[in-house]
Amino acid sequence: MTRNLFLPGTGRQIKILTENLDVSGMQVLVIGGGSEEAAAVFKKSGADKIIIIVDENDSLLTSRLILGNNPDIKVRMMEYDNTDFGDSKFDLVYAQGSVSDKRRNKIVKEVKRILRPEGYFCVGEIINLLPEVPAFVKDVWDVSGISPLDAVNAVEFYTGKNFTVCGEFDLSSTLKEFYNTGKRLLQDVLPELKDNEKSYYKKLLKRIGHESNVYLKLGGERYMGFKMLILRKGTE
Repeated sequence: MTRNLFLPGTGRQIKILTENLDVSGMQVLVIGGGSEEAAAVFKKSGADKIIIIVDENDSLLTSRLILGNNPDIKVRMMEYDNTDFGDSKFDLVYAQGSVSDKRRNKIVKEVKRILRPEGYFCVGEIINLLPEVPAFVKDVWDVSGISPLDAVNAVEFYTGKNFTVCGEFDLSSTLKEFYNTGKRLLQDVLPELKDNEKSYYKKLLKRIGHESNVYLKLGGERYMGFKMLILRKGTE
């Protein structure tokens, strides 16, 4: 059901969430491109309304292409830290690797605004597994725009924002599958691209290849992790 979910956390994040939370009848916001299959799982699980937001035009076009004319899942482009939604709009906000950047504080503040009282926030975060991270790992995060939380304070960050932790899961093991898939896709897709497409996707392809090499061959797995949290908004 989630075999095509090419994100850190793979299909395990959405699987764990739907096993632990009844989403039937919920208004759900999904943050980030590549989350189309997660949105489809929400619909199959009985969610009433699902909206995906992405923050760039390429992701918008890709999401619409993947979803086709699906009337049950809407895709819109907007900034994650400054959405067009009214206060207390959603019962659940879902983010899988899409808030792990320097905008995190602003994004989480926006999530709290658009969540209903006692609404849920399911977030998957890229994390530092060790306090000291070598330069080659920092380079991966800098190129990708990632600002990871430390493993020891990831939970405290969210409890400090008046969220209650309903579930905490270490999904670091999924990164091996994620990067192996990226490496395989790179090998399969690159020979089929036309010259103009190679030029267009050159930066993305180079980043995927570099990240996969760092994680799989240079020991990045010792430092790079992924944590999933199921959080509930307070009633402040």
